Amino acid sequence: MADKISIMISEEDVNAKIKELAEEISRDYAGKELHIICILKGGVFFACELAKRLTIPVSLDFMQVSSYGNATSSSGIVRIKKDLDDSMEGKEVLIVEDIIDSGKTLHYLIPVLKQRNPGSIRLCALLNKPDRREADVDIDYLGFNIPDEYVVGYGLDYAQKYRNLPYIGVIELDAD
Repeated sequence: MADKISIMISEEDVNAKIKELAEEISRDYAGKELHIICILKGGVFFACELAKRLTIPVSLDFMQVSSYGNATSSSGIVRIKKDLDDSMEGKEVLIVEDIIDSGKTLHYLIPVLKQRNPGSIRLCALLNKPDRREADVDIDYLGFNIPDEYVVGYGLDYAQKYRNLPYIGVIELDAD
């Protein structure tokens, strides 16, 4: 049977929020260049849409980290699967993530990145699940706080499926 998905946040609401975040980030970084670090794989949809709407010079790099493996909950063990290609020394860095869940991954990753001497480092997330937080993470730019539901779309997946949905949906998994 197919998984059932109901819309939590519409495509129109997601696009409006990204536009709003881009305007705020562009104001905050006016006169500066911004180095975006996109956290793969889920963050790529959000990072690209955000970058397209920024009115300041932008460079992009990608990092893949994992604390989930193939599970639906964090193991708490963070692994860097793909490191950055470029130095971030002296750069104004914005980490772009699809969702902050337990917070464990970014709680580990941000101090690691700070050791690479960026000019500044901030965090932008499309979604936040505060009810799931296990480690403190400061989110500088946030799209939406959401309840503790398993969501897909806009980069978020279930077993590598549904990333391409243009909205945020709640998936009801079939119990077999």
